[in-house]
Amino acid sequence: MSTIIHPQNHPVPLPHHRHLFPTKPPPYPPCFSSLSFPKPKSQHHRPLLLASTTAVSCHTLYYKPHICNDVNSLLTLLNLSVQYSDAELAKAVHACSLKLQEDTHLGNSIVLAYLKLGLFNHSLNVFASLSCPNLVTYSSLISGFAKSNQGSKAIELFMKMRTEGIEPNEFTFVAILSACIRVLESEFGFQIHGLVVKMGFLDSTFVANALMGFYWKFTGNLRLVFKLFDEMPQRDVASWNTVISCLVKEGMYEKAFELFRVMQGIGCFRADFFTISSILSACEGSNAFMKGKEVHAHAIRIGLEGNLSVNNVLIGLYTQCGRVRDVAVLFESVPIRDVITWTQMITAYMEFGLVDLAVKVFNEMPEKNCISYNALMAGFCKNGEGLKAVKLFIEMVEEGLELTDFSLSSVIKACALVMDVKASEQIQGFCLKFGFGSNVCVEAALLDMCIRCGRMADAEKMFRIWPVEHDNSVVCTSMLCGYARNGQPDEAVLFFLRCRLEGTMDLDEVTLTSILGACGTLGFEKMGEQVHCYALKTGFVTDLGVLNSIISMYAKCGNMNDAIKVFNIMPVRDVVSWNALIAGHILHRQGDEVLAVWSAMEEAGIRPDTITLFLVLSAYRHTNLDLVDDCRKLFLSMRTDYDIEPTSQHHASFVSVLGQWGLLEEAEETIENMTVEPKASVWRALLDSCRIRLNTTIGKRVAKRILAMKPQDPSTYILVSNLYSASGRWHCSETVREDMREKGFRKNPARSWIIHQNNIHPFYTRDKSHPQTKDIYRGLEILVMECQKAGYVPDTSFVLHEVEEHQKKEFLLYHSAKLAATYGILMTKHGEPIRIVKNIRMCGDCHTFMKYVSIITKREILVRDASGFHCFRNGQCCCKDYW
Repeated sequence: MSTIIHPQNHPVPLPHHRHLFPTKPPPYPPCFSSLSFPKPKSQHHRPLLLASTTAVSCHTLYYKPHICNDVNSLLTLLNLSVQYSDAELAKAVHACSLKLQEDTHLGNSIVLAYLKLGLFNHSLNVFASLSCPNLVTYSSLISGFAKSNQGSKAIELFMKMRTEGIEPNEFTFVAILSACIRVLESEFGFQIHGLVVKMGFLDSTFVANALMGFYWKFTGNLRLVFKLFDEMPQRDVASWNTVISCLVKEGMYEKAFELFRVMQGIGCFRADFFTISSILSACEGSNAFMKGKEVHAHAIRIGLEGNLSVNNVLIGLYTQCGRVRDVAVLFESVPIRDVITWTQMITAYMEFGLVDLAVKVFNEMPEKNCISYNALMAGFCKNGEGLKAVKLFIEMVEEGLELTDFSLSSVIKACALVMDVKASEQIQGFCLKFGFGSNVCVEAALLDMCIRCGRMADAEKMFRIWPVEHDNSVVCTSMLCGYARNGQPDEAVLFFLRCRLEGTMDLDEVTLTSILGACGTLGFEKMGEQVHCYALKTGFVTDLGVLNSIISMYAKCGNMNDAIKVFNIMPVRDVVSWNALIAGHILHRQGDEVLAVWSAMEEAGIRPDTITLFLVLSAYRHTNLDLVDDCRKLFLSMRTDYDIEPTSQHHASFVSVLGQWGLLEEAEETIENMTVEPKASVWRALLDSCRIRLNTTIGKRVAKRILAMKPQDPSTYILVSNLYSASGRWHCSETVREDMREKGFRKNPARSWIIHQNNIHPFYTRDKSHPQTKDIYRGLEILVMECQKAGYVPDTSFVLHEVEEHQKKEFLLYHSAKLAATYGILMTKHGEPIRIVKNIRMCGDCHTFMKYVSIITKREILVRDASGFHCFRNGQCCCKDYW
């Protein structure tokens, strides 16, 4: 066992030993009986006092040899060594005792002194030399080793005591039961219970209390605990505390409150700090703020307002149920603070989102430990400050602080927040190098980090080797969410079906929300309906998040009627519910319906968030009438009426509305007047409007603006590359794409798919992986020829590659949307609508092609791309060629 010695507890060495031990006695040596040492008033006086204690005591032993032969004098010195934590004095007394004839009482006292000084090996050595150790010695040793987490040694001593015929008493039983709890020796503990009954110690209050603690630890069975409690002939405060504490840990808060009232009603039991702390924990767990204030008042009445444990629990209670001011006032009024108090204050400020105040408290802490660092790091993660959490972890490593599972889990979560691929790889390597990779909590956090950083291949490797003995329902849910989040909805659906077949995934609110999102992304309405039915059967439709996901799923699948029905029957709605319905109408380009929902939302008193205003602004692009004035009024009133600062998204949406109604000059002026640097997305909105309105003058200026910007994300890189290609600057385009590859950015390839017979059929440009490729390509060639007869002319301006004109036509011919449309026509009955989903916006040529296909096949073609739904019917599209 290692003992940490703080500097303030370590005796100060005395420099001039010759003055302490002169060659001849002083003229008036102090009489030993007159030695009297005051107790230290504070830690500041302690080192000097200890030094003087040691010096005078050793002085006494040196000049009073007869004292070394006086057992009573040695016992007095031994008490002094314990009183002032002076290990050297105890060793000196031990040395003197070796010159004497063995004295059982002195030997036992030396054993106890060494135990109290934390010198367990010395204690054992003295114990081994005793010829007749008594019950007190054994009991003390067993208790000492149990408290020092050496339960196995304590059990060994108990067995030795029994072998030597020494009968245990109630203190021995309490000590050995504590040892059993610490080393998880349940079977031995049950045998001890039998011995307690046999020897008649079950009536002992102390032993019964220890047994209650033992049974709660190993069985968690409150019935057994209450049985022991009810059968106790006498109880003390500790008995009540044990049962109340068990109830609180089990979450049975009302029962704990009831038992506390009964205890108070008896009258002979006065609650102590442990009772109050347990009841306050119950108040925190049950969010019973008013009851907690009552208990706080009771604690003040009985004089516990200055108790450290009570105040620490109170800080947690007021953090959970109160206000930041309550916590701050309590913290300032606490007379004594320890590291737990300071750490809880850090946690409190982080809970209230006051990151700067939490950092200030951390910096002011007189003493910090790894738990303090962990609390600050977890708070950073909670408040989205991933980079600060990573820097704090690096500081912990550099200072050599202890790293726990919690430390690793927090920094892994921080890397997931930052979403930095390289940082995530480094922290994963660190965990594996230092042996934390085998920890289940750390492994689960690493898997989630890989998912959030887009490292799905690494996440799949981790999932494949996940230990069978561990519960993998959580990691299955993480993988499902990862596939859905990282643009792999088809993989999400396949994974979901496989896990359900194998029975490895529990369906909860998170799982249902994720799979509904994947169904919506894919446009897989039949499967979405089945998940909806499951939610109805299992009662998950009471969850607001699940209902919001159902609305979104139906809207994305093109079924606005069912989306509206679900919204109308919701017992409770939040801002996300309204946003989901509004977003659905926008997908269907139903601007007037959006404005009607917006009016109803305002009448219902629902406060909009930043997403709501972005969606409503976007709706003015799709209204039947020119409502630009209303849109402008809403945009300009965002700060004053809704206390929402317009972001780049809001500006881009407003610019699109102005462009839709031909106000390109105003749109450009709006961007110029932005208080922050406009992002590429804002200029992109204006550039699209210039393209549709055929305004090359403003379009060229906007294109120059975008080209002058330094790309920060994949979409900007692609936009810049396409602008270079469109202007024939192929070399510049390739340079941008090369830069994009070097930085690890990847362009999502264009993909279109069709759901047929509950199977997903995906297609890429010039894709030949489908089993029916030959039929599809032959059918497409026929379809193109028929469309050309009807007037279709391929628009090669949408091919952004430096190739010959005939090659450009080849590229256009086999775009993914055309392949998907051909497959749909081949595989469905005549007259049935063709439903296609595309992951990016359709190019202009495919848009024109779908118009002609709807004419020659007399079929309705529904295409959902990144801009929303396109409904092609009789050569017309619902988007009115603006998308």
